[in-house]
Amino acid sequence: MPRLILMRHAKSGWDDPRLDDIDRPLNARGQRNAVTMGAWLKTKGYIPDQVLLSSSIRTRETLDRVTRGLGLCPNTTVLDALYLASEHRILSALKKATGDCVLLIAHNPGIGEFAADFASHPPLHPDFLRYPTAATAVFDLKADNWEQARFGENEVIDFATPRELEAET
Repeated sequence: MPRLILMRHAKSGWDDPRLDDIDRPLNARGQRNAVTMGAWLKTKGYIPDQVLLSSSIRTRETLDRVTRGLGLCPNTTVLDALYLASEHRILSALKKATGDCVLLIAHNPGIGEFAADFASHPPLHPDFLRYPTAATAVFDLKADNWEQARFGENEVIDFATPRELEAET
C-alpha cells in the first residue's frame, strides 16, 4: 500500500521585500522546525523513498533540513507545478509518483485543502484543517498505486506540527 507524507514548507522569512515570493528563504524558526519534523519522521519510521517538491526556495530549504533530521536524502523531483498549486494540481502530480513512500512538500492554501479532501476522515487535531507551516500528515493510500489515488478515500495515520513536538521536549 503506498504511503504519502504531506508536508507544508516550514516558516519563511519576509526580511527582504525585494525578493519574489518564490525566492523567500526559511527564517530561523522554519530552519529549526524542519529539522524537528525530519527527526519526528525518522522516530516514527516514516521514511520516504521519493520526494515531490515545489520549486520554491522555502520548500527546497525545508527538504534540506528535513533530510538532516531523517539522516538520508531520498530521490527528489522538483516540480514547478507544485508551486502554489491547487489541491487538484497536487493530486495530478502525486498520480505520477513512483515511490512506495512519497514525501510531498508544497504550499497553502492548496496543501491544506488537499489534506482535508484526500482524507477519508480528517483527524480531530485542532490544526489539521488550518495546516500551519511544517504541518505533516501521513496517509495510507486506499489504492494499489498512485495513479489510482482519489480524494476522500485515504486514512490519516498520523499528523503533527513542530509547535507541539517542540513543546514536548
